[in-house]
Amino acid sequence: MEPLNPEDPVSIGPFRLLGRLGAGGMGRVFLARSAGGRTVAVKVVHTELAAQDEFRRRFAREVASLERVGGTGTAPVLGSDTAAEAPWVAVGYVPGPSLRIVVGDEFGPLPAVTVRTLASGLARALTHVHAAGLVHRDLKPSNVLLTFDGPRIIDFGIARAVETITDGGLTSTGAVVGSPGFMSPEQVRGEKLTPASDIFCLGAVLVYAATGHSPFGTADSGVHATMFRIAHDEPDLTDLPAELAGLVRACLAKDPAARPSAAELVETITVADPWLPAEVLARLGRHAARVLEAEATTAGGSGATGGTAGARADDPTPPPAPKAPERRRGALVAVATALVVAAAATLTYVFWPDPTKGLDDQKNRARGQTGDVSARPSGIVPAAFLGAWEGVQRGSADHPRETSRIEIGQGAAGAKAAVYVQVSEERLCMGRSRLVSADEDKVVLGESDVTTSVPAQRCTPAAHQTLTLRSPDVLEWTSGAAKTTFRKARTGTNIVPTQLVGRWKMENDRLIYGDNAERYSDEVTITQGPVGATVYRRVHVYPRLDDEGNPRPDSVSCTFTAILAGSGTPLVVGPGTTDPDASDRDCERAGYAGYLTIDRFKGRERLLVFPMLDGEPGEYYRG
Repeated sequence: MEPLNPEDPVSIGPFRLLGRLGAGGMGRVFLARSAGGRTVAVKVVHTELAAQDEFRRRFAREVASLERVGGTGTAPVLGSDTAAEAPWVAVGYVPGPSLRIVVGDEFGPLPAVTVRTLASGLARALTHVHAAGLVHRDLKPSNVLLTFDGPRIIDFGIARAVETITDGGLTSTGAVVGSPGFMSPEQVRGEKLTPASDIFCLGAVLVYAATGHSPFGTADSGVHATMFRIAHDEPDLTDLPAELAGLVRACLAKDPAARPSAAELVETITVADPWLPAEVLARLGRHAARVLEAEATTAGGSGATGGTAGARADDPTPPPAPKAPERRRGALVAVATALVVAAAATLTYVFWPDPTKGLDDQKNRARGQTGDVSARPSGIVPAAFLGAWEGVQRGSADHPRETSRIEIGQGAAGAKAAVYVQVSEERLCMGRSRLVSADEDKVVLGESDVTTSVPAQRCTPAAHQTLTLRSPDVLEWTSGAAKTTFRKARTGTNIVPTQLVGRWKMENDRLIYGDNAERYSDEVTITQGPVGATVYRRVHVYPRLDDEGNPRPDSVSCTFTAILAGSGTPLVVGPGTTDPDASDRDCERAGYAGYLTIDRFKGRERLLVFPMLDGEPGEYYRG
């Protein structure tokens, strides 16, 4: 970190700046701190880009999309102002060096077992990125940060916004959009990008991690020569360990349709714990200590840099009381030491393997020699609590008005071992909660962070929660004065009931719509997926009306999507959000959460889509 320049601001939004982390083609990046003590990275867009309306529009859209990604394997968005004179976005600071620095400058190629776990972690992050409707477009070693909890992907969204104001994949100065050594063939050709493009880039990143070089050379030999090799030549897999060859070649297939999806990679790759070599773990401990020392120096030794982990920018929690300098120094050393020691046991839920594996078969084996058995971190959660649980906070099981879901994974005290989802009529909040304690009858969860908010920036972190086991299938959930019953729920990547999956169409009644009935259409498509994924899509088309309420020749088309929020019966989805790329400006911008059931009407299967409030359902039949 470098000190602030005289021309730099002292604060941006609610964040107080501590120093400069760097600068690039998009803008400047500052290290900052929220009022509640959370360390963040604030990215401020360059003035010349901010002056372009098209860039601002796409930048605002991408920031909103990033908020939906939520921070799983990425840095969570903690605040933004896309309408400011200099637009900015604040993300959680990731305390770790980049893959490029570790491999290229300090450690060299990583062991195959580490690269496989790296692949799993990046694929899991991409699963959430793609579920939010994003394509990263610039996955490269410098955009992958290594932490004790696994890899993190940074710097996406802004690159996509810049691409919209370029021509043919080049900027007005002829510079390539993206990093030539880590682009996909379709990116080189300037074609429309899909999530498969990120998988190709992932394959190139894995080659670099395992060998120290790009599979298609670097721009040192000429940008266009590198791009030609990507589009036409086979990758250079010299020095790639044989056990990684199949994985890498699948990702680097020239045909996008032949590459595996991010979800498929997550399901098939086993992970190791600890995932990084001891030398790199020690490097991370030293890095964490330096960050703490830098913050303490910037704060003038006031000790105000502690704060509450996970606090948002508007967190009213005051910073911790000042400590004596001698004790502060001792705490720094203790933190650095504890981080290294704890690394082997604090892999977060993102990288937890199957809890049924990694027991006796895993014991007394050297790192990297665990065969096909996934490593499993030690934890304190009794087996009876593991898995997903759901309950109704308001309303009834048949007609919910507010629901909650919590999925508990294994982990040590302090790990963010639980994923929660809370849904009310106009809001969906999803996040992670830290494990405080656990015994045979009770699990206590502490501070949380928000990973998904629909609408954006409408959620606050969940309060402390207590889960008490009443039977193998029933938990009593309490949080403050709130109390309800949770029951076992389905979990996994394919939990939508198969009878709901497919296309459904509303049938228009001519008694209501008259001669214009054929101009009205309302279709719902339900796809398979995990909780947190977009599985509901509704397309509504109707005639545009004139000032007197009469149909005009043209039509309005609106597309709404919703996130899966619960796996019970009925199936719960979050508030509908408008897809701006597939909707007219006249469309509504927000909707209500809802729940879905199926019945039979006059011998036909019927889908009923209820709003999560008192109202009549939409009725749809198989399309």
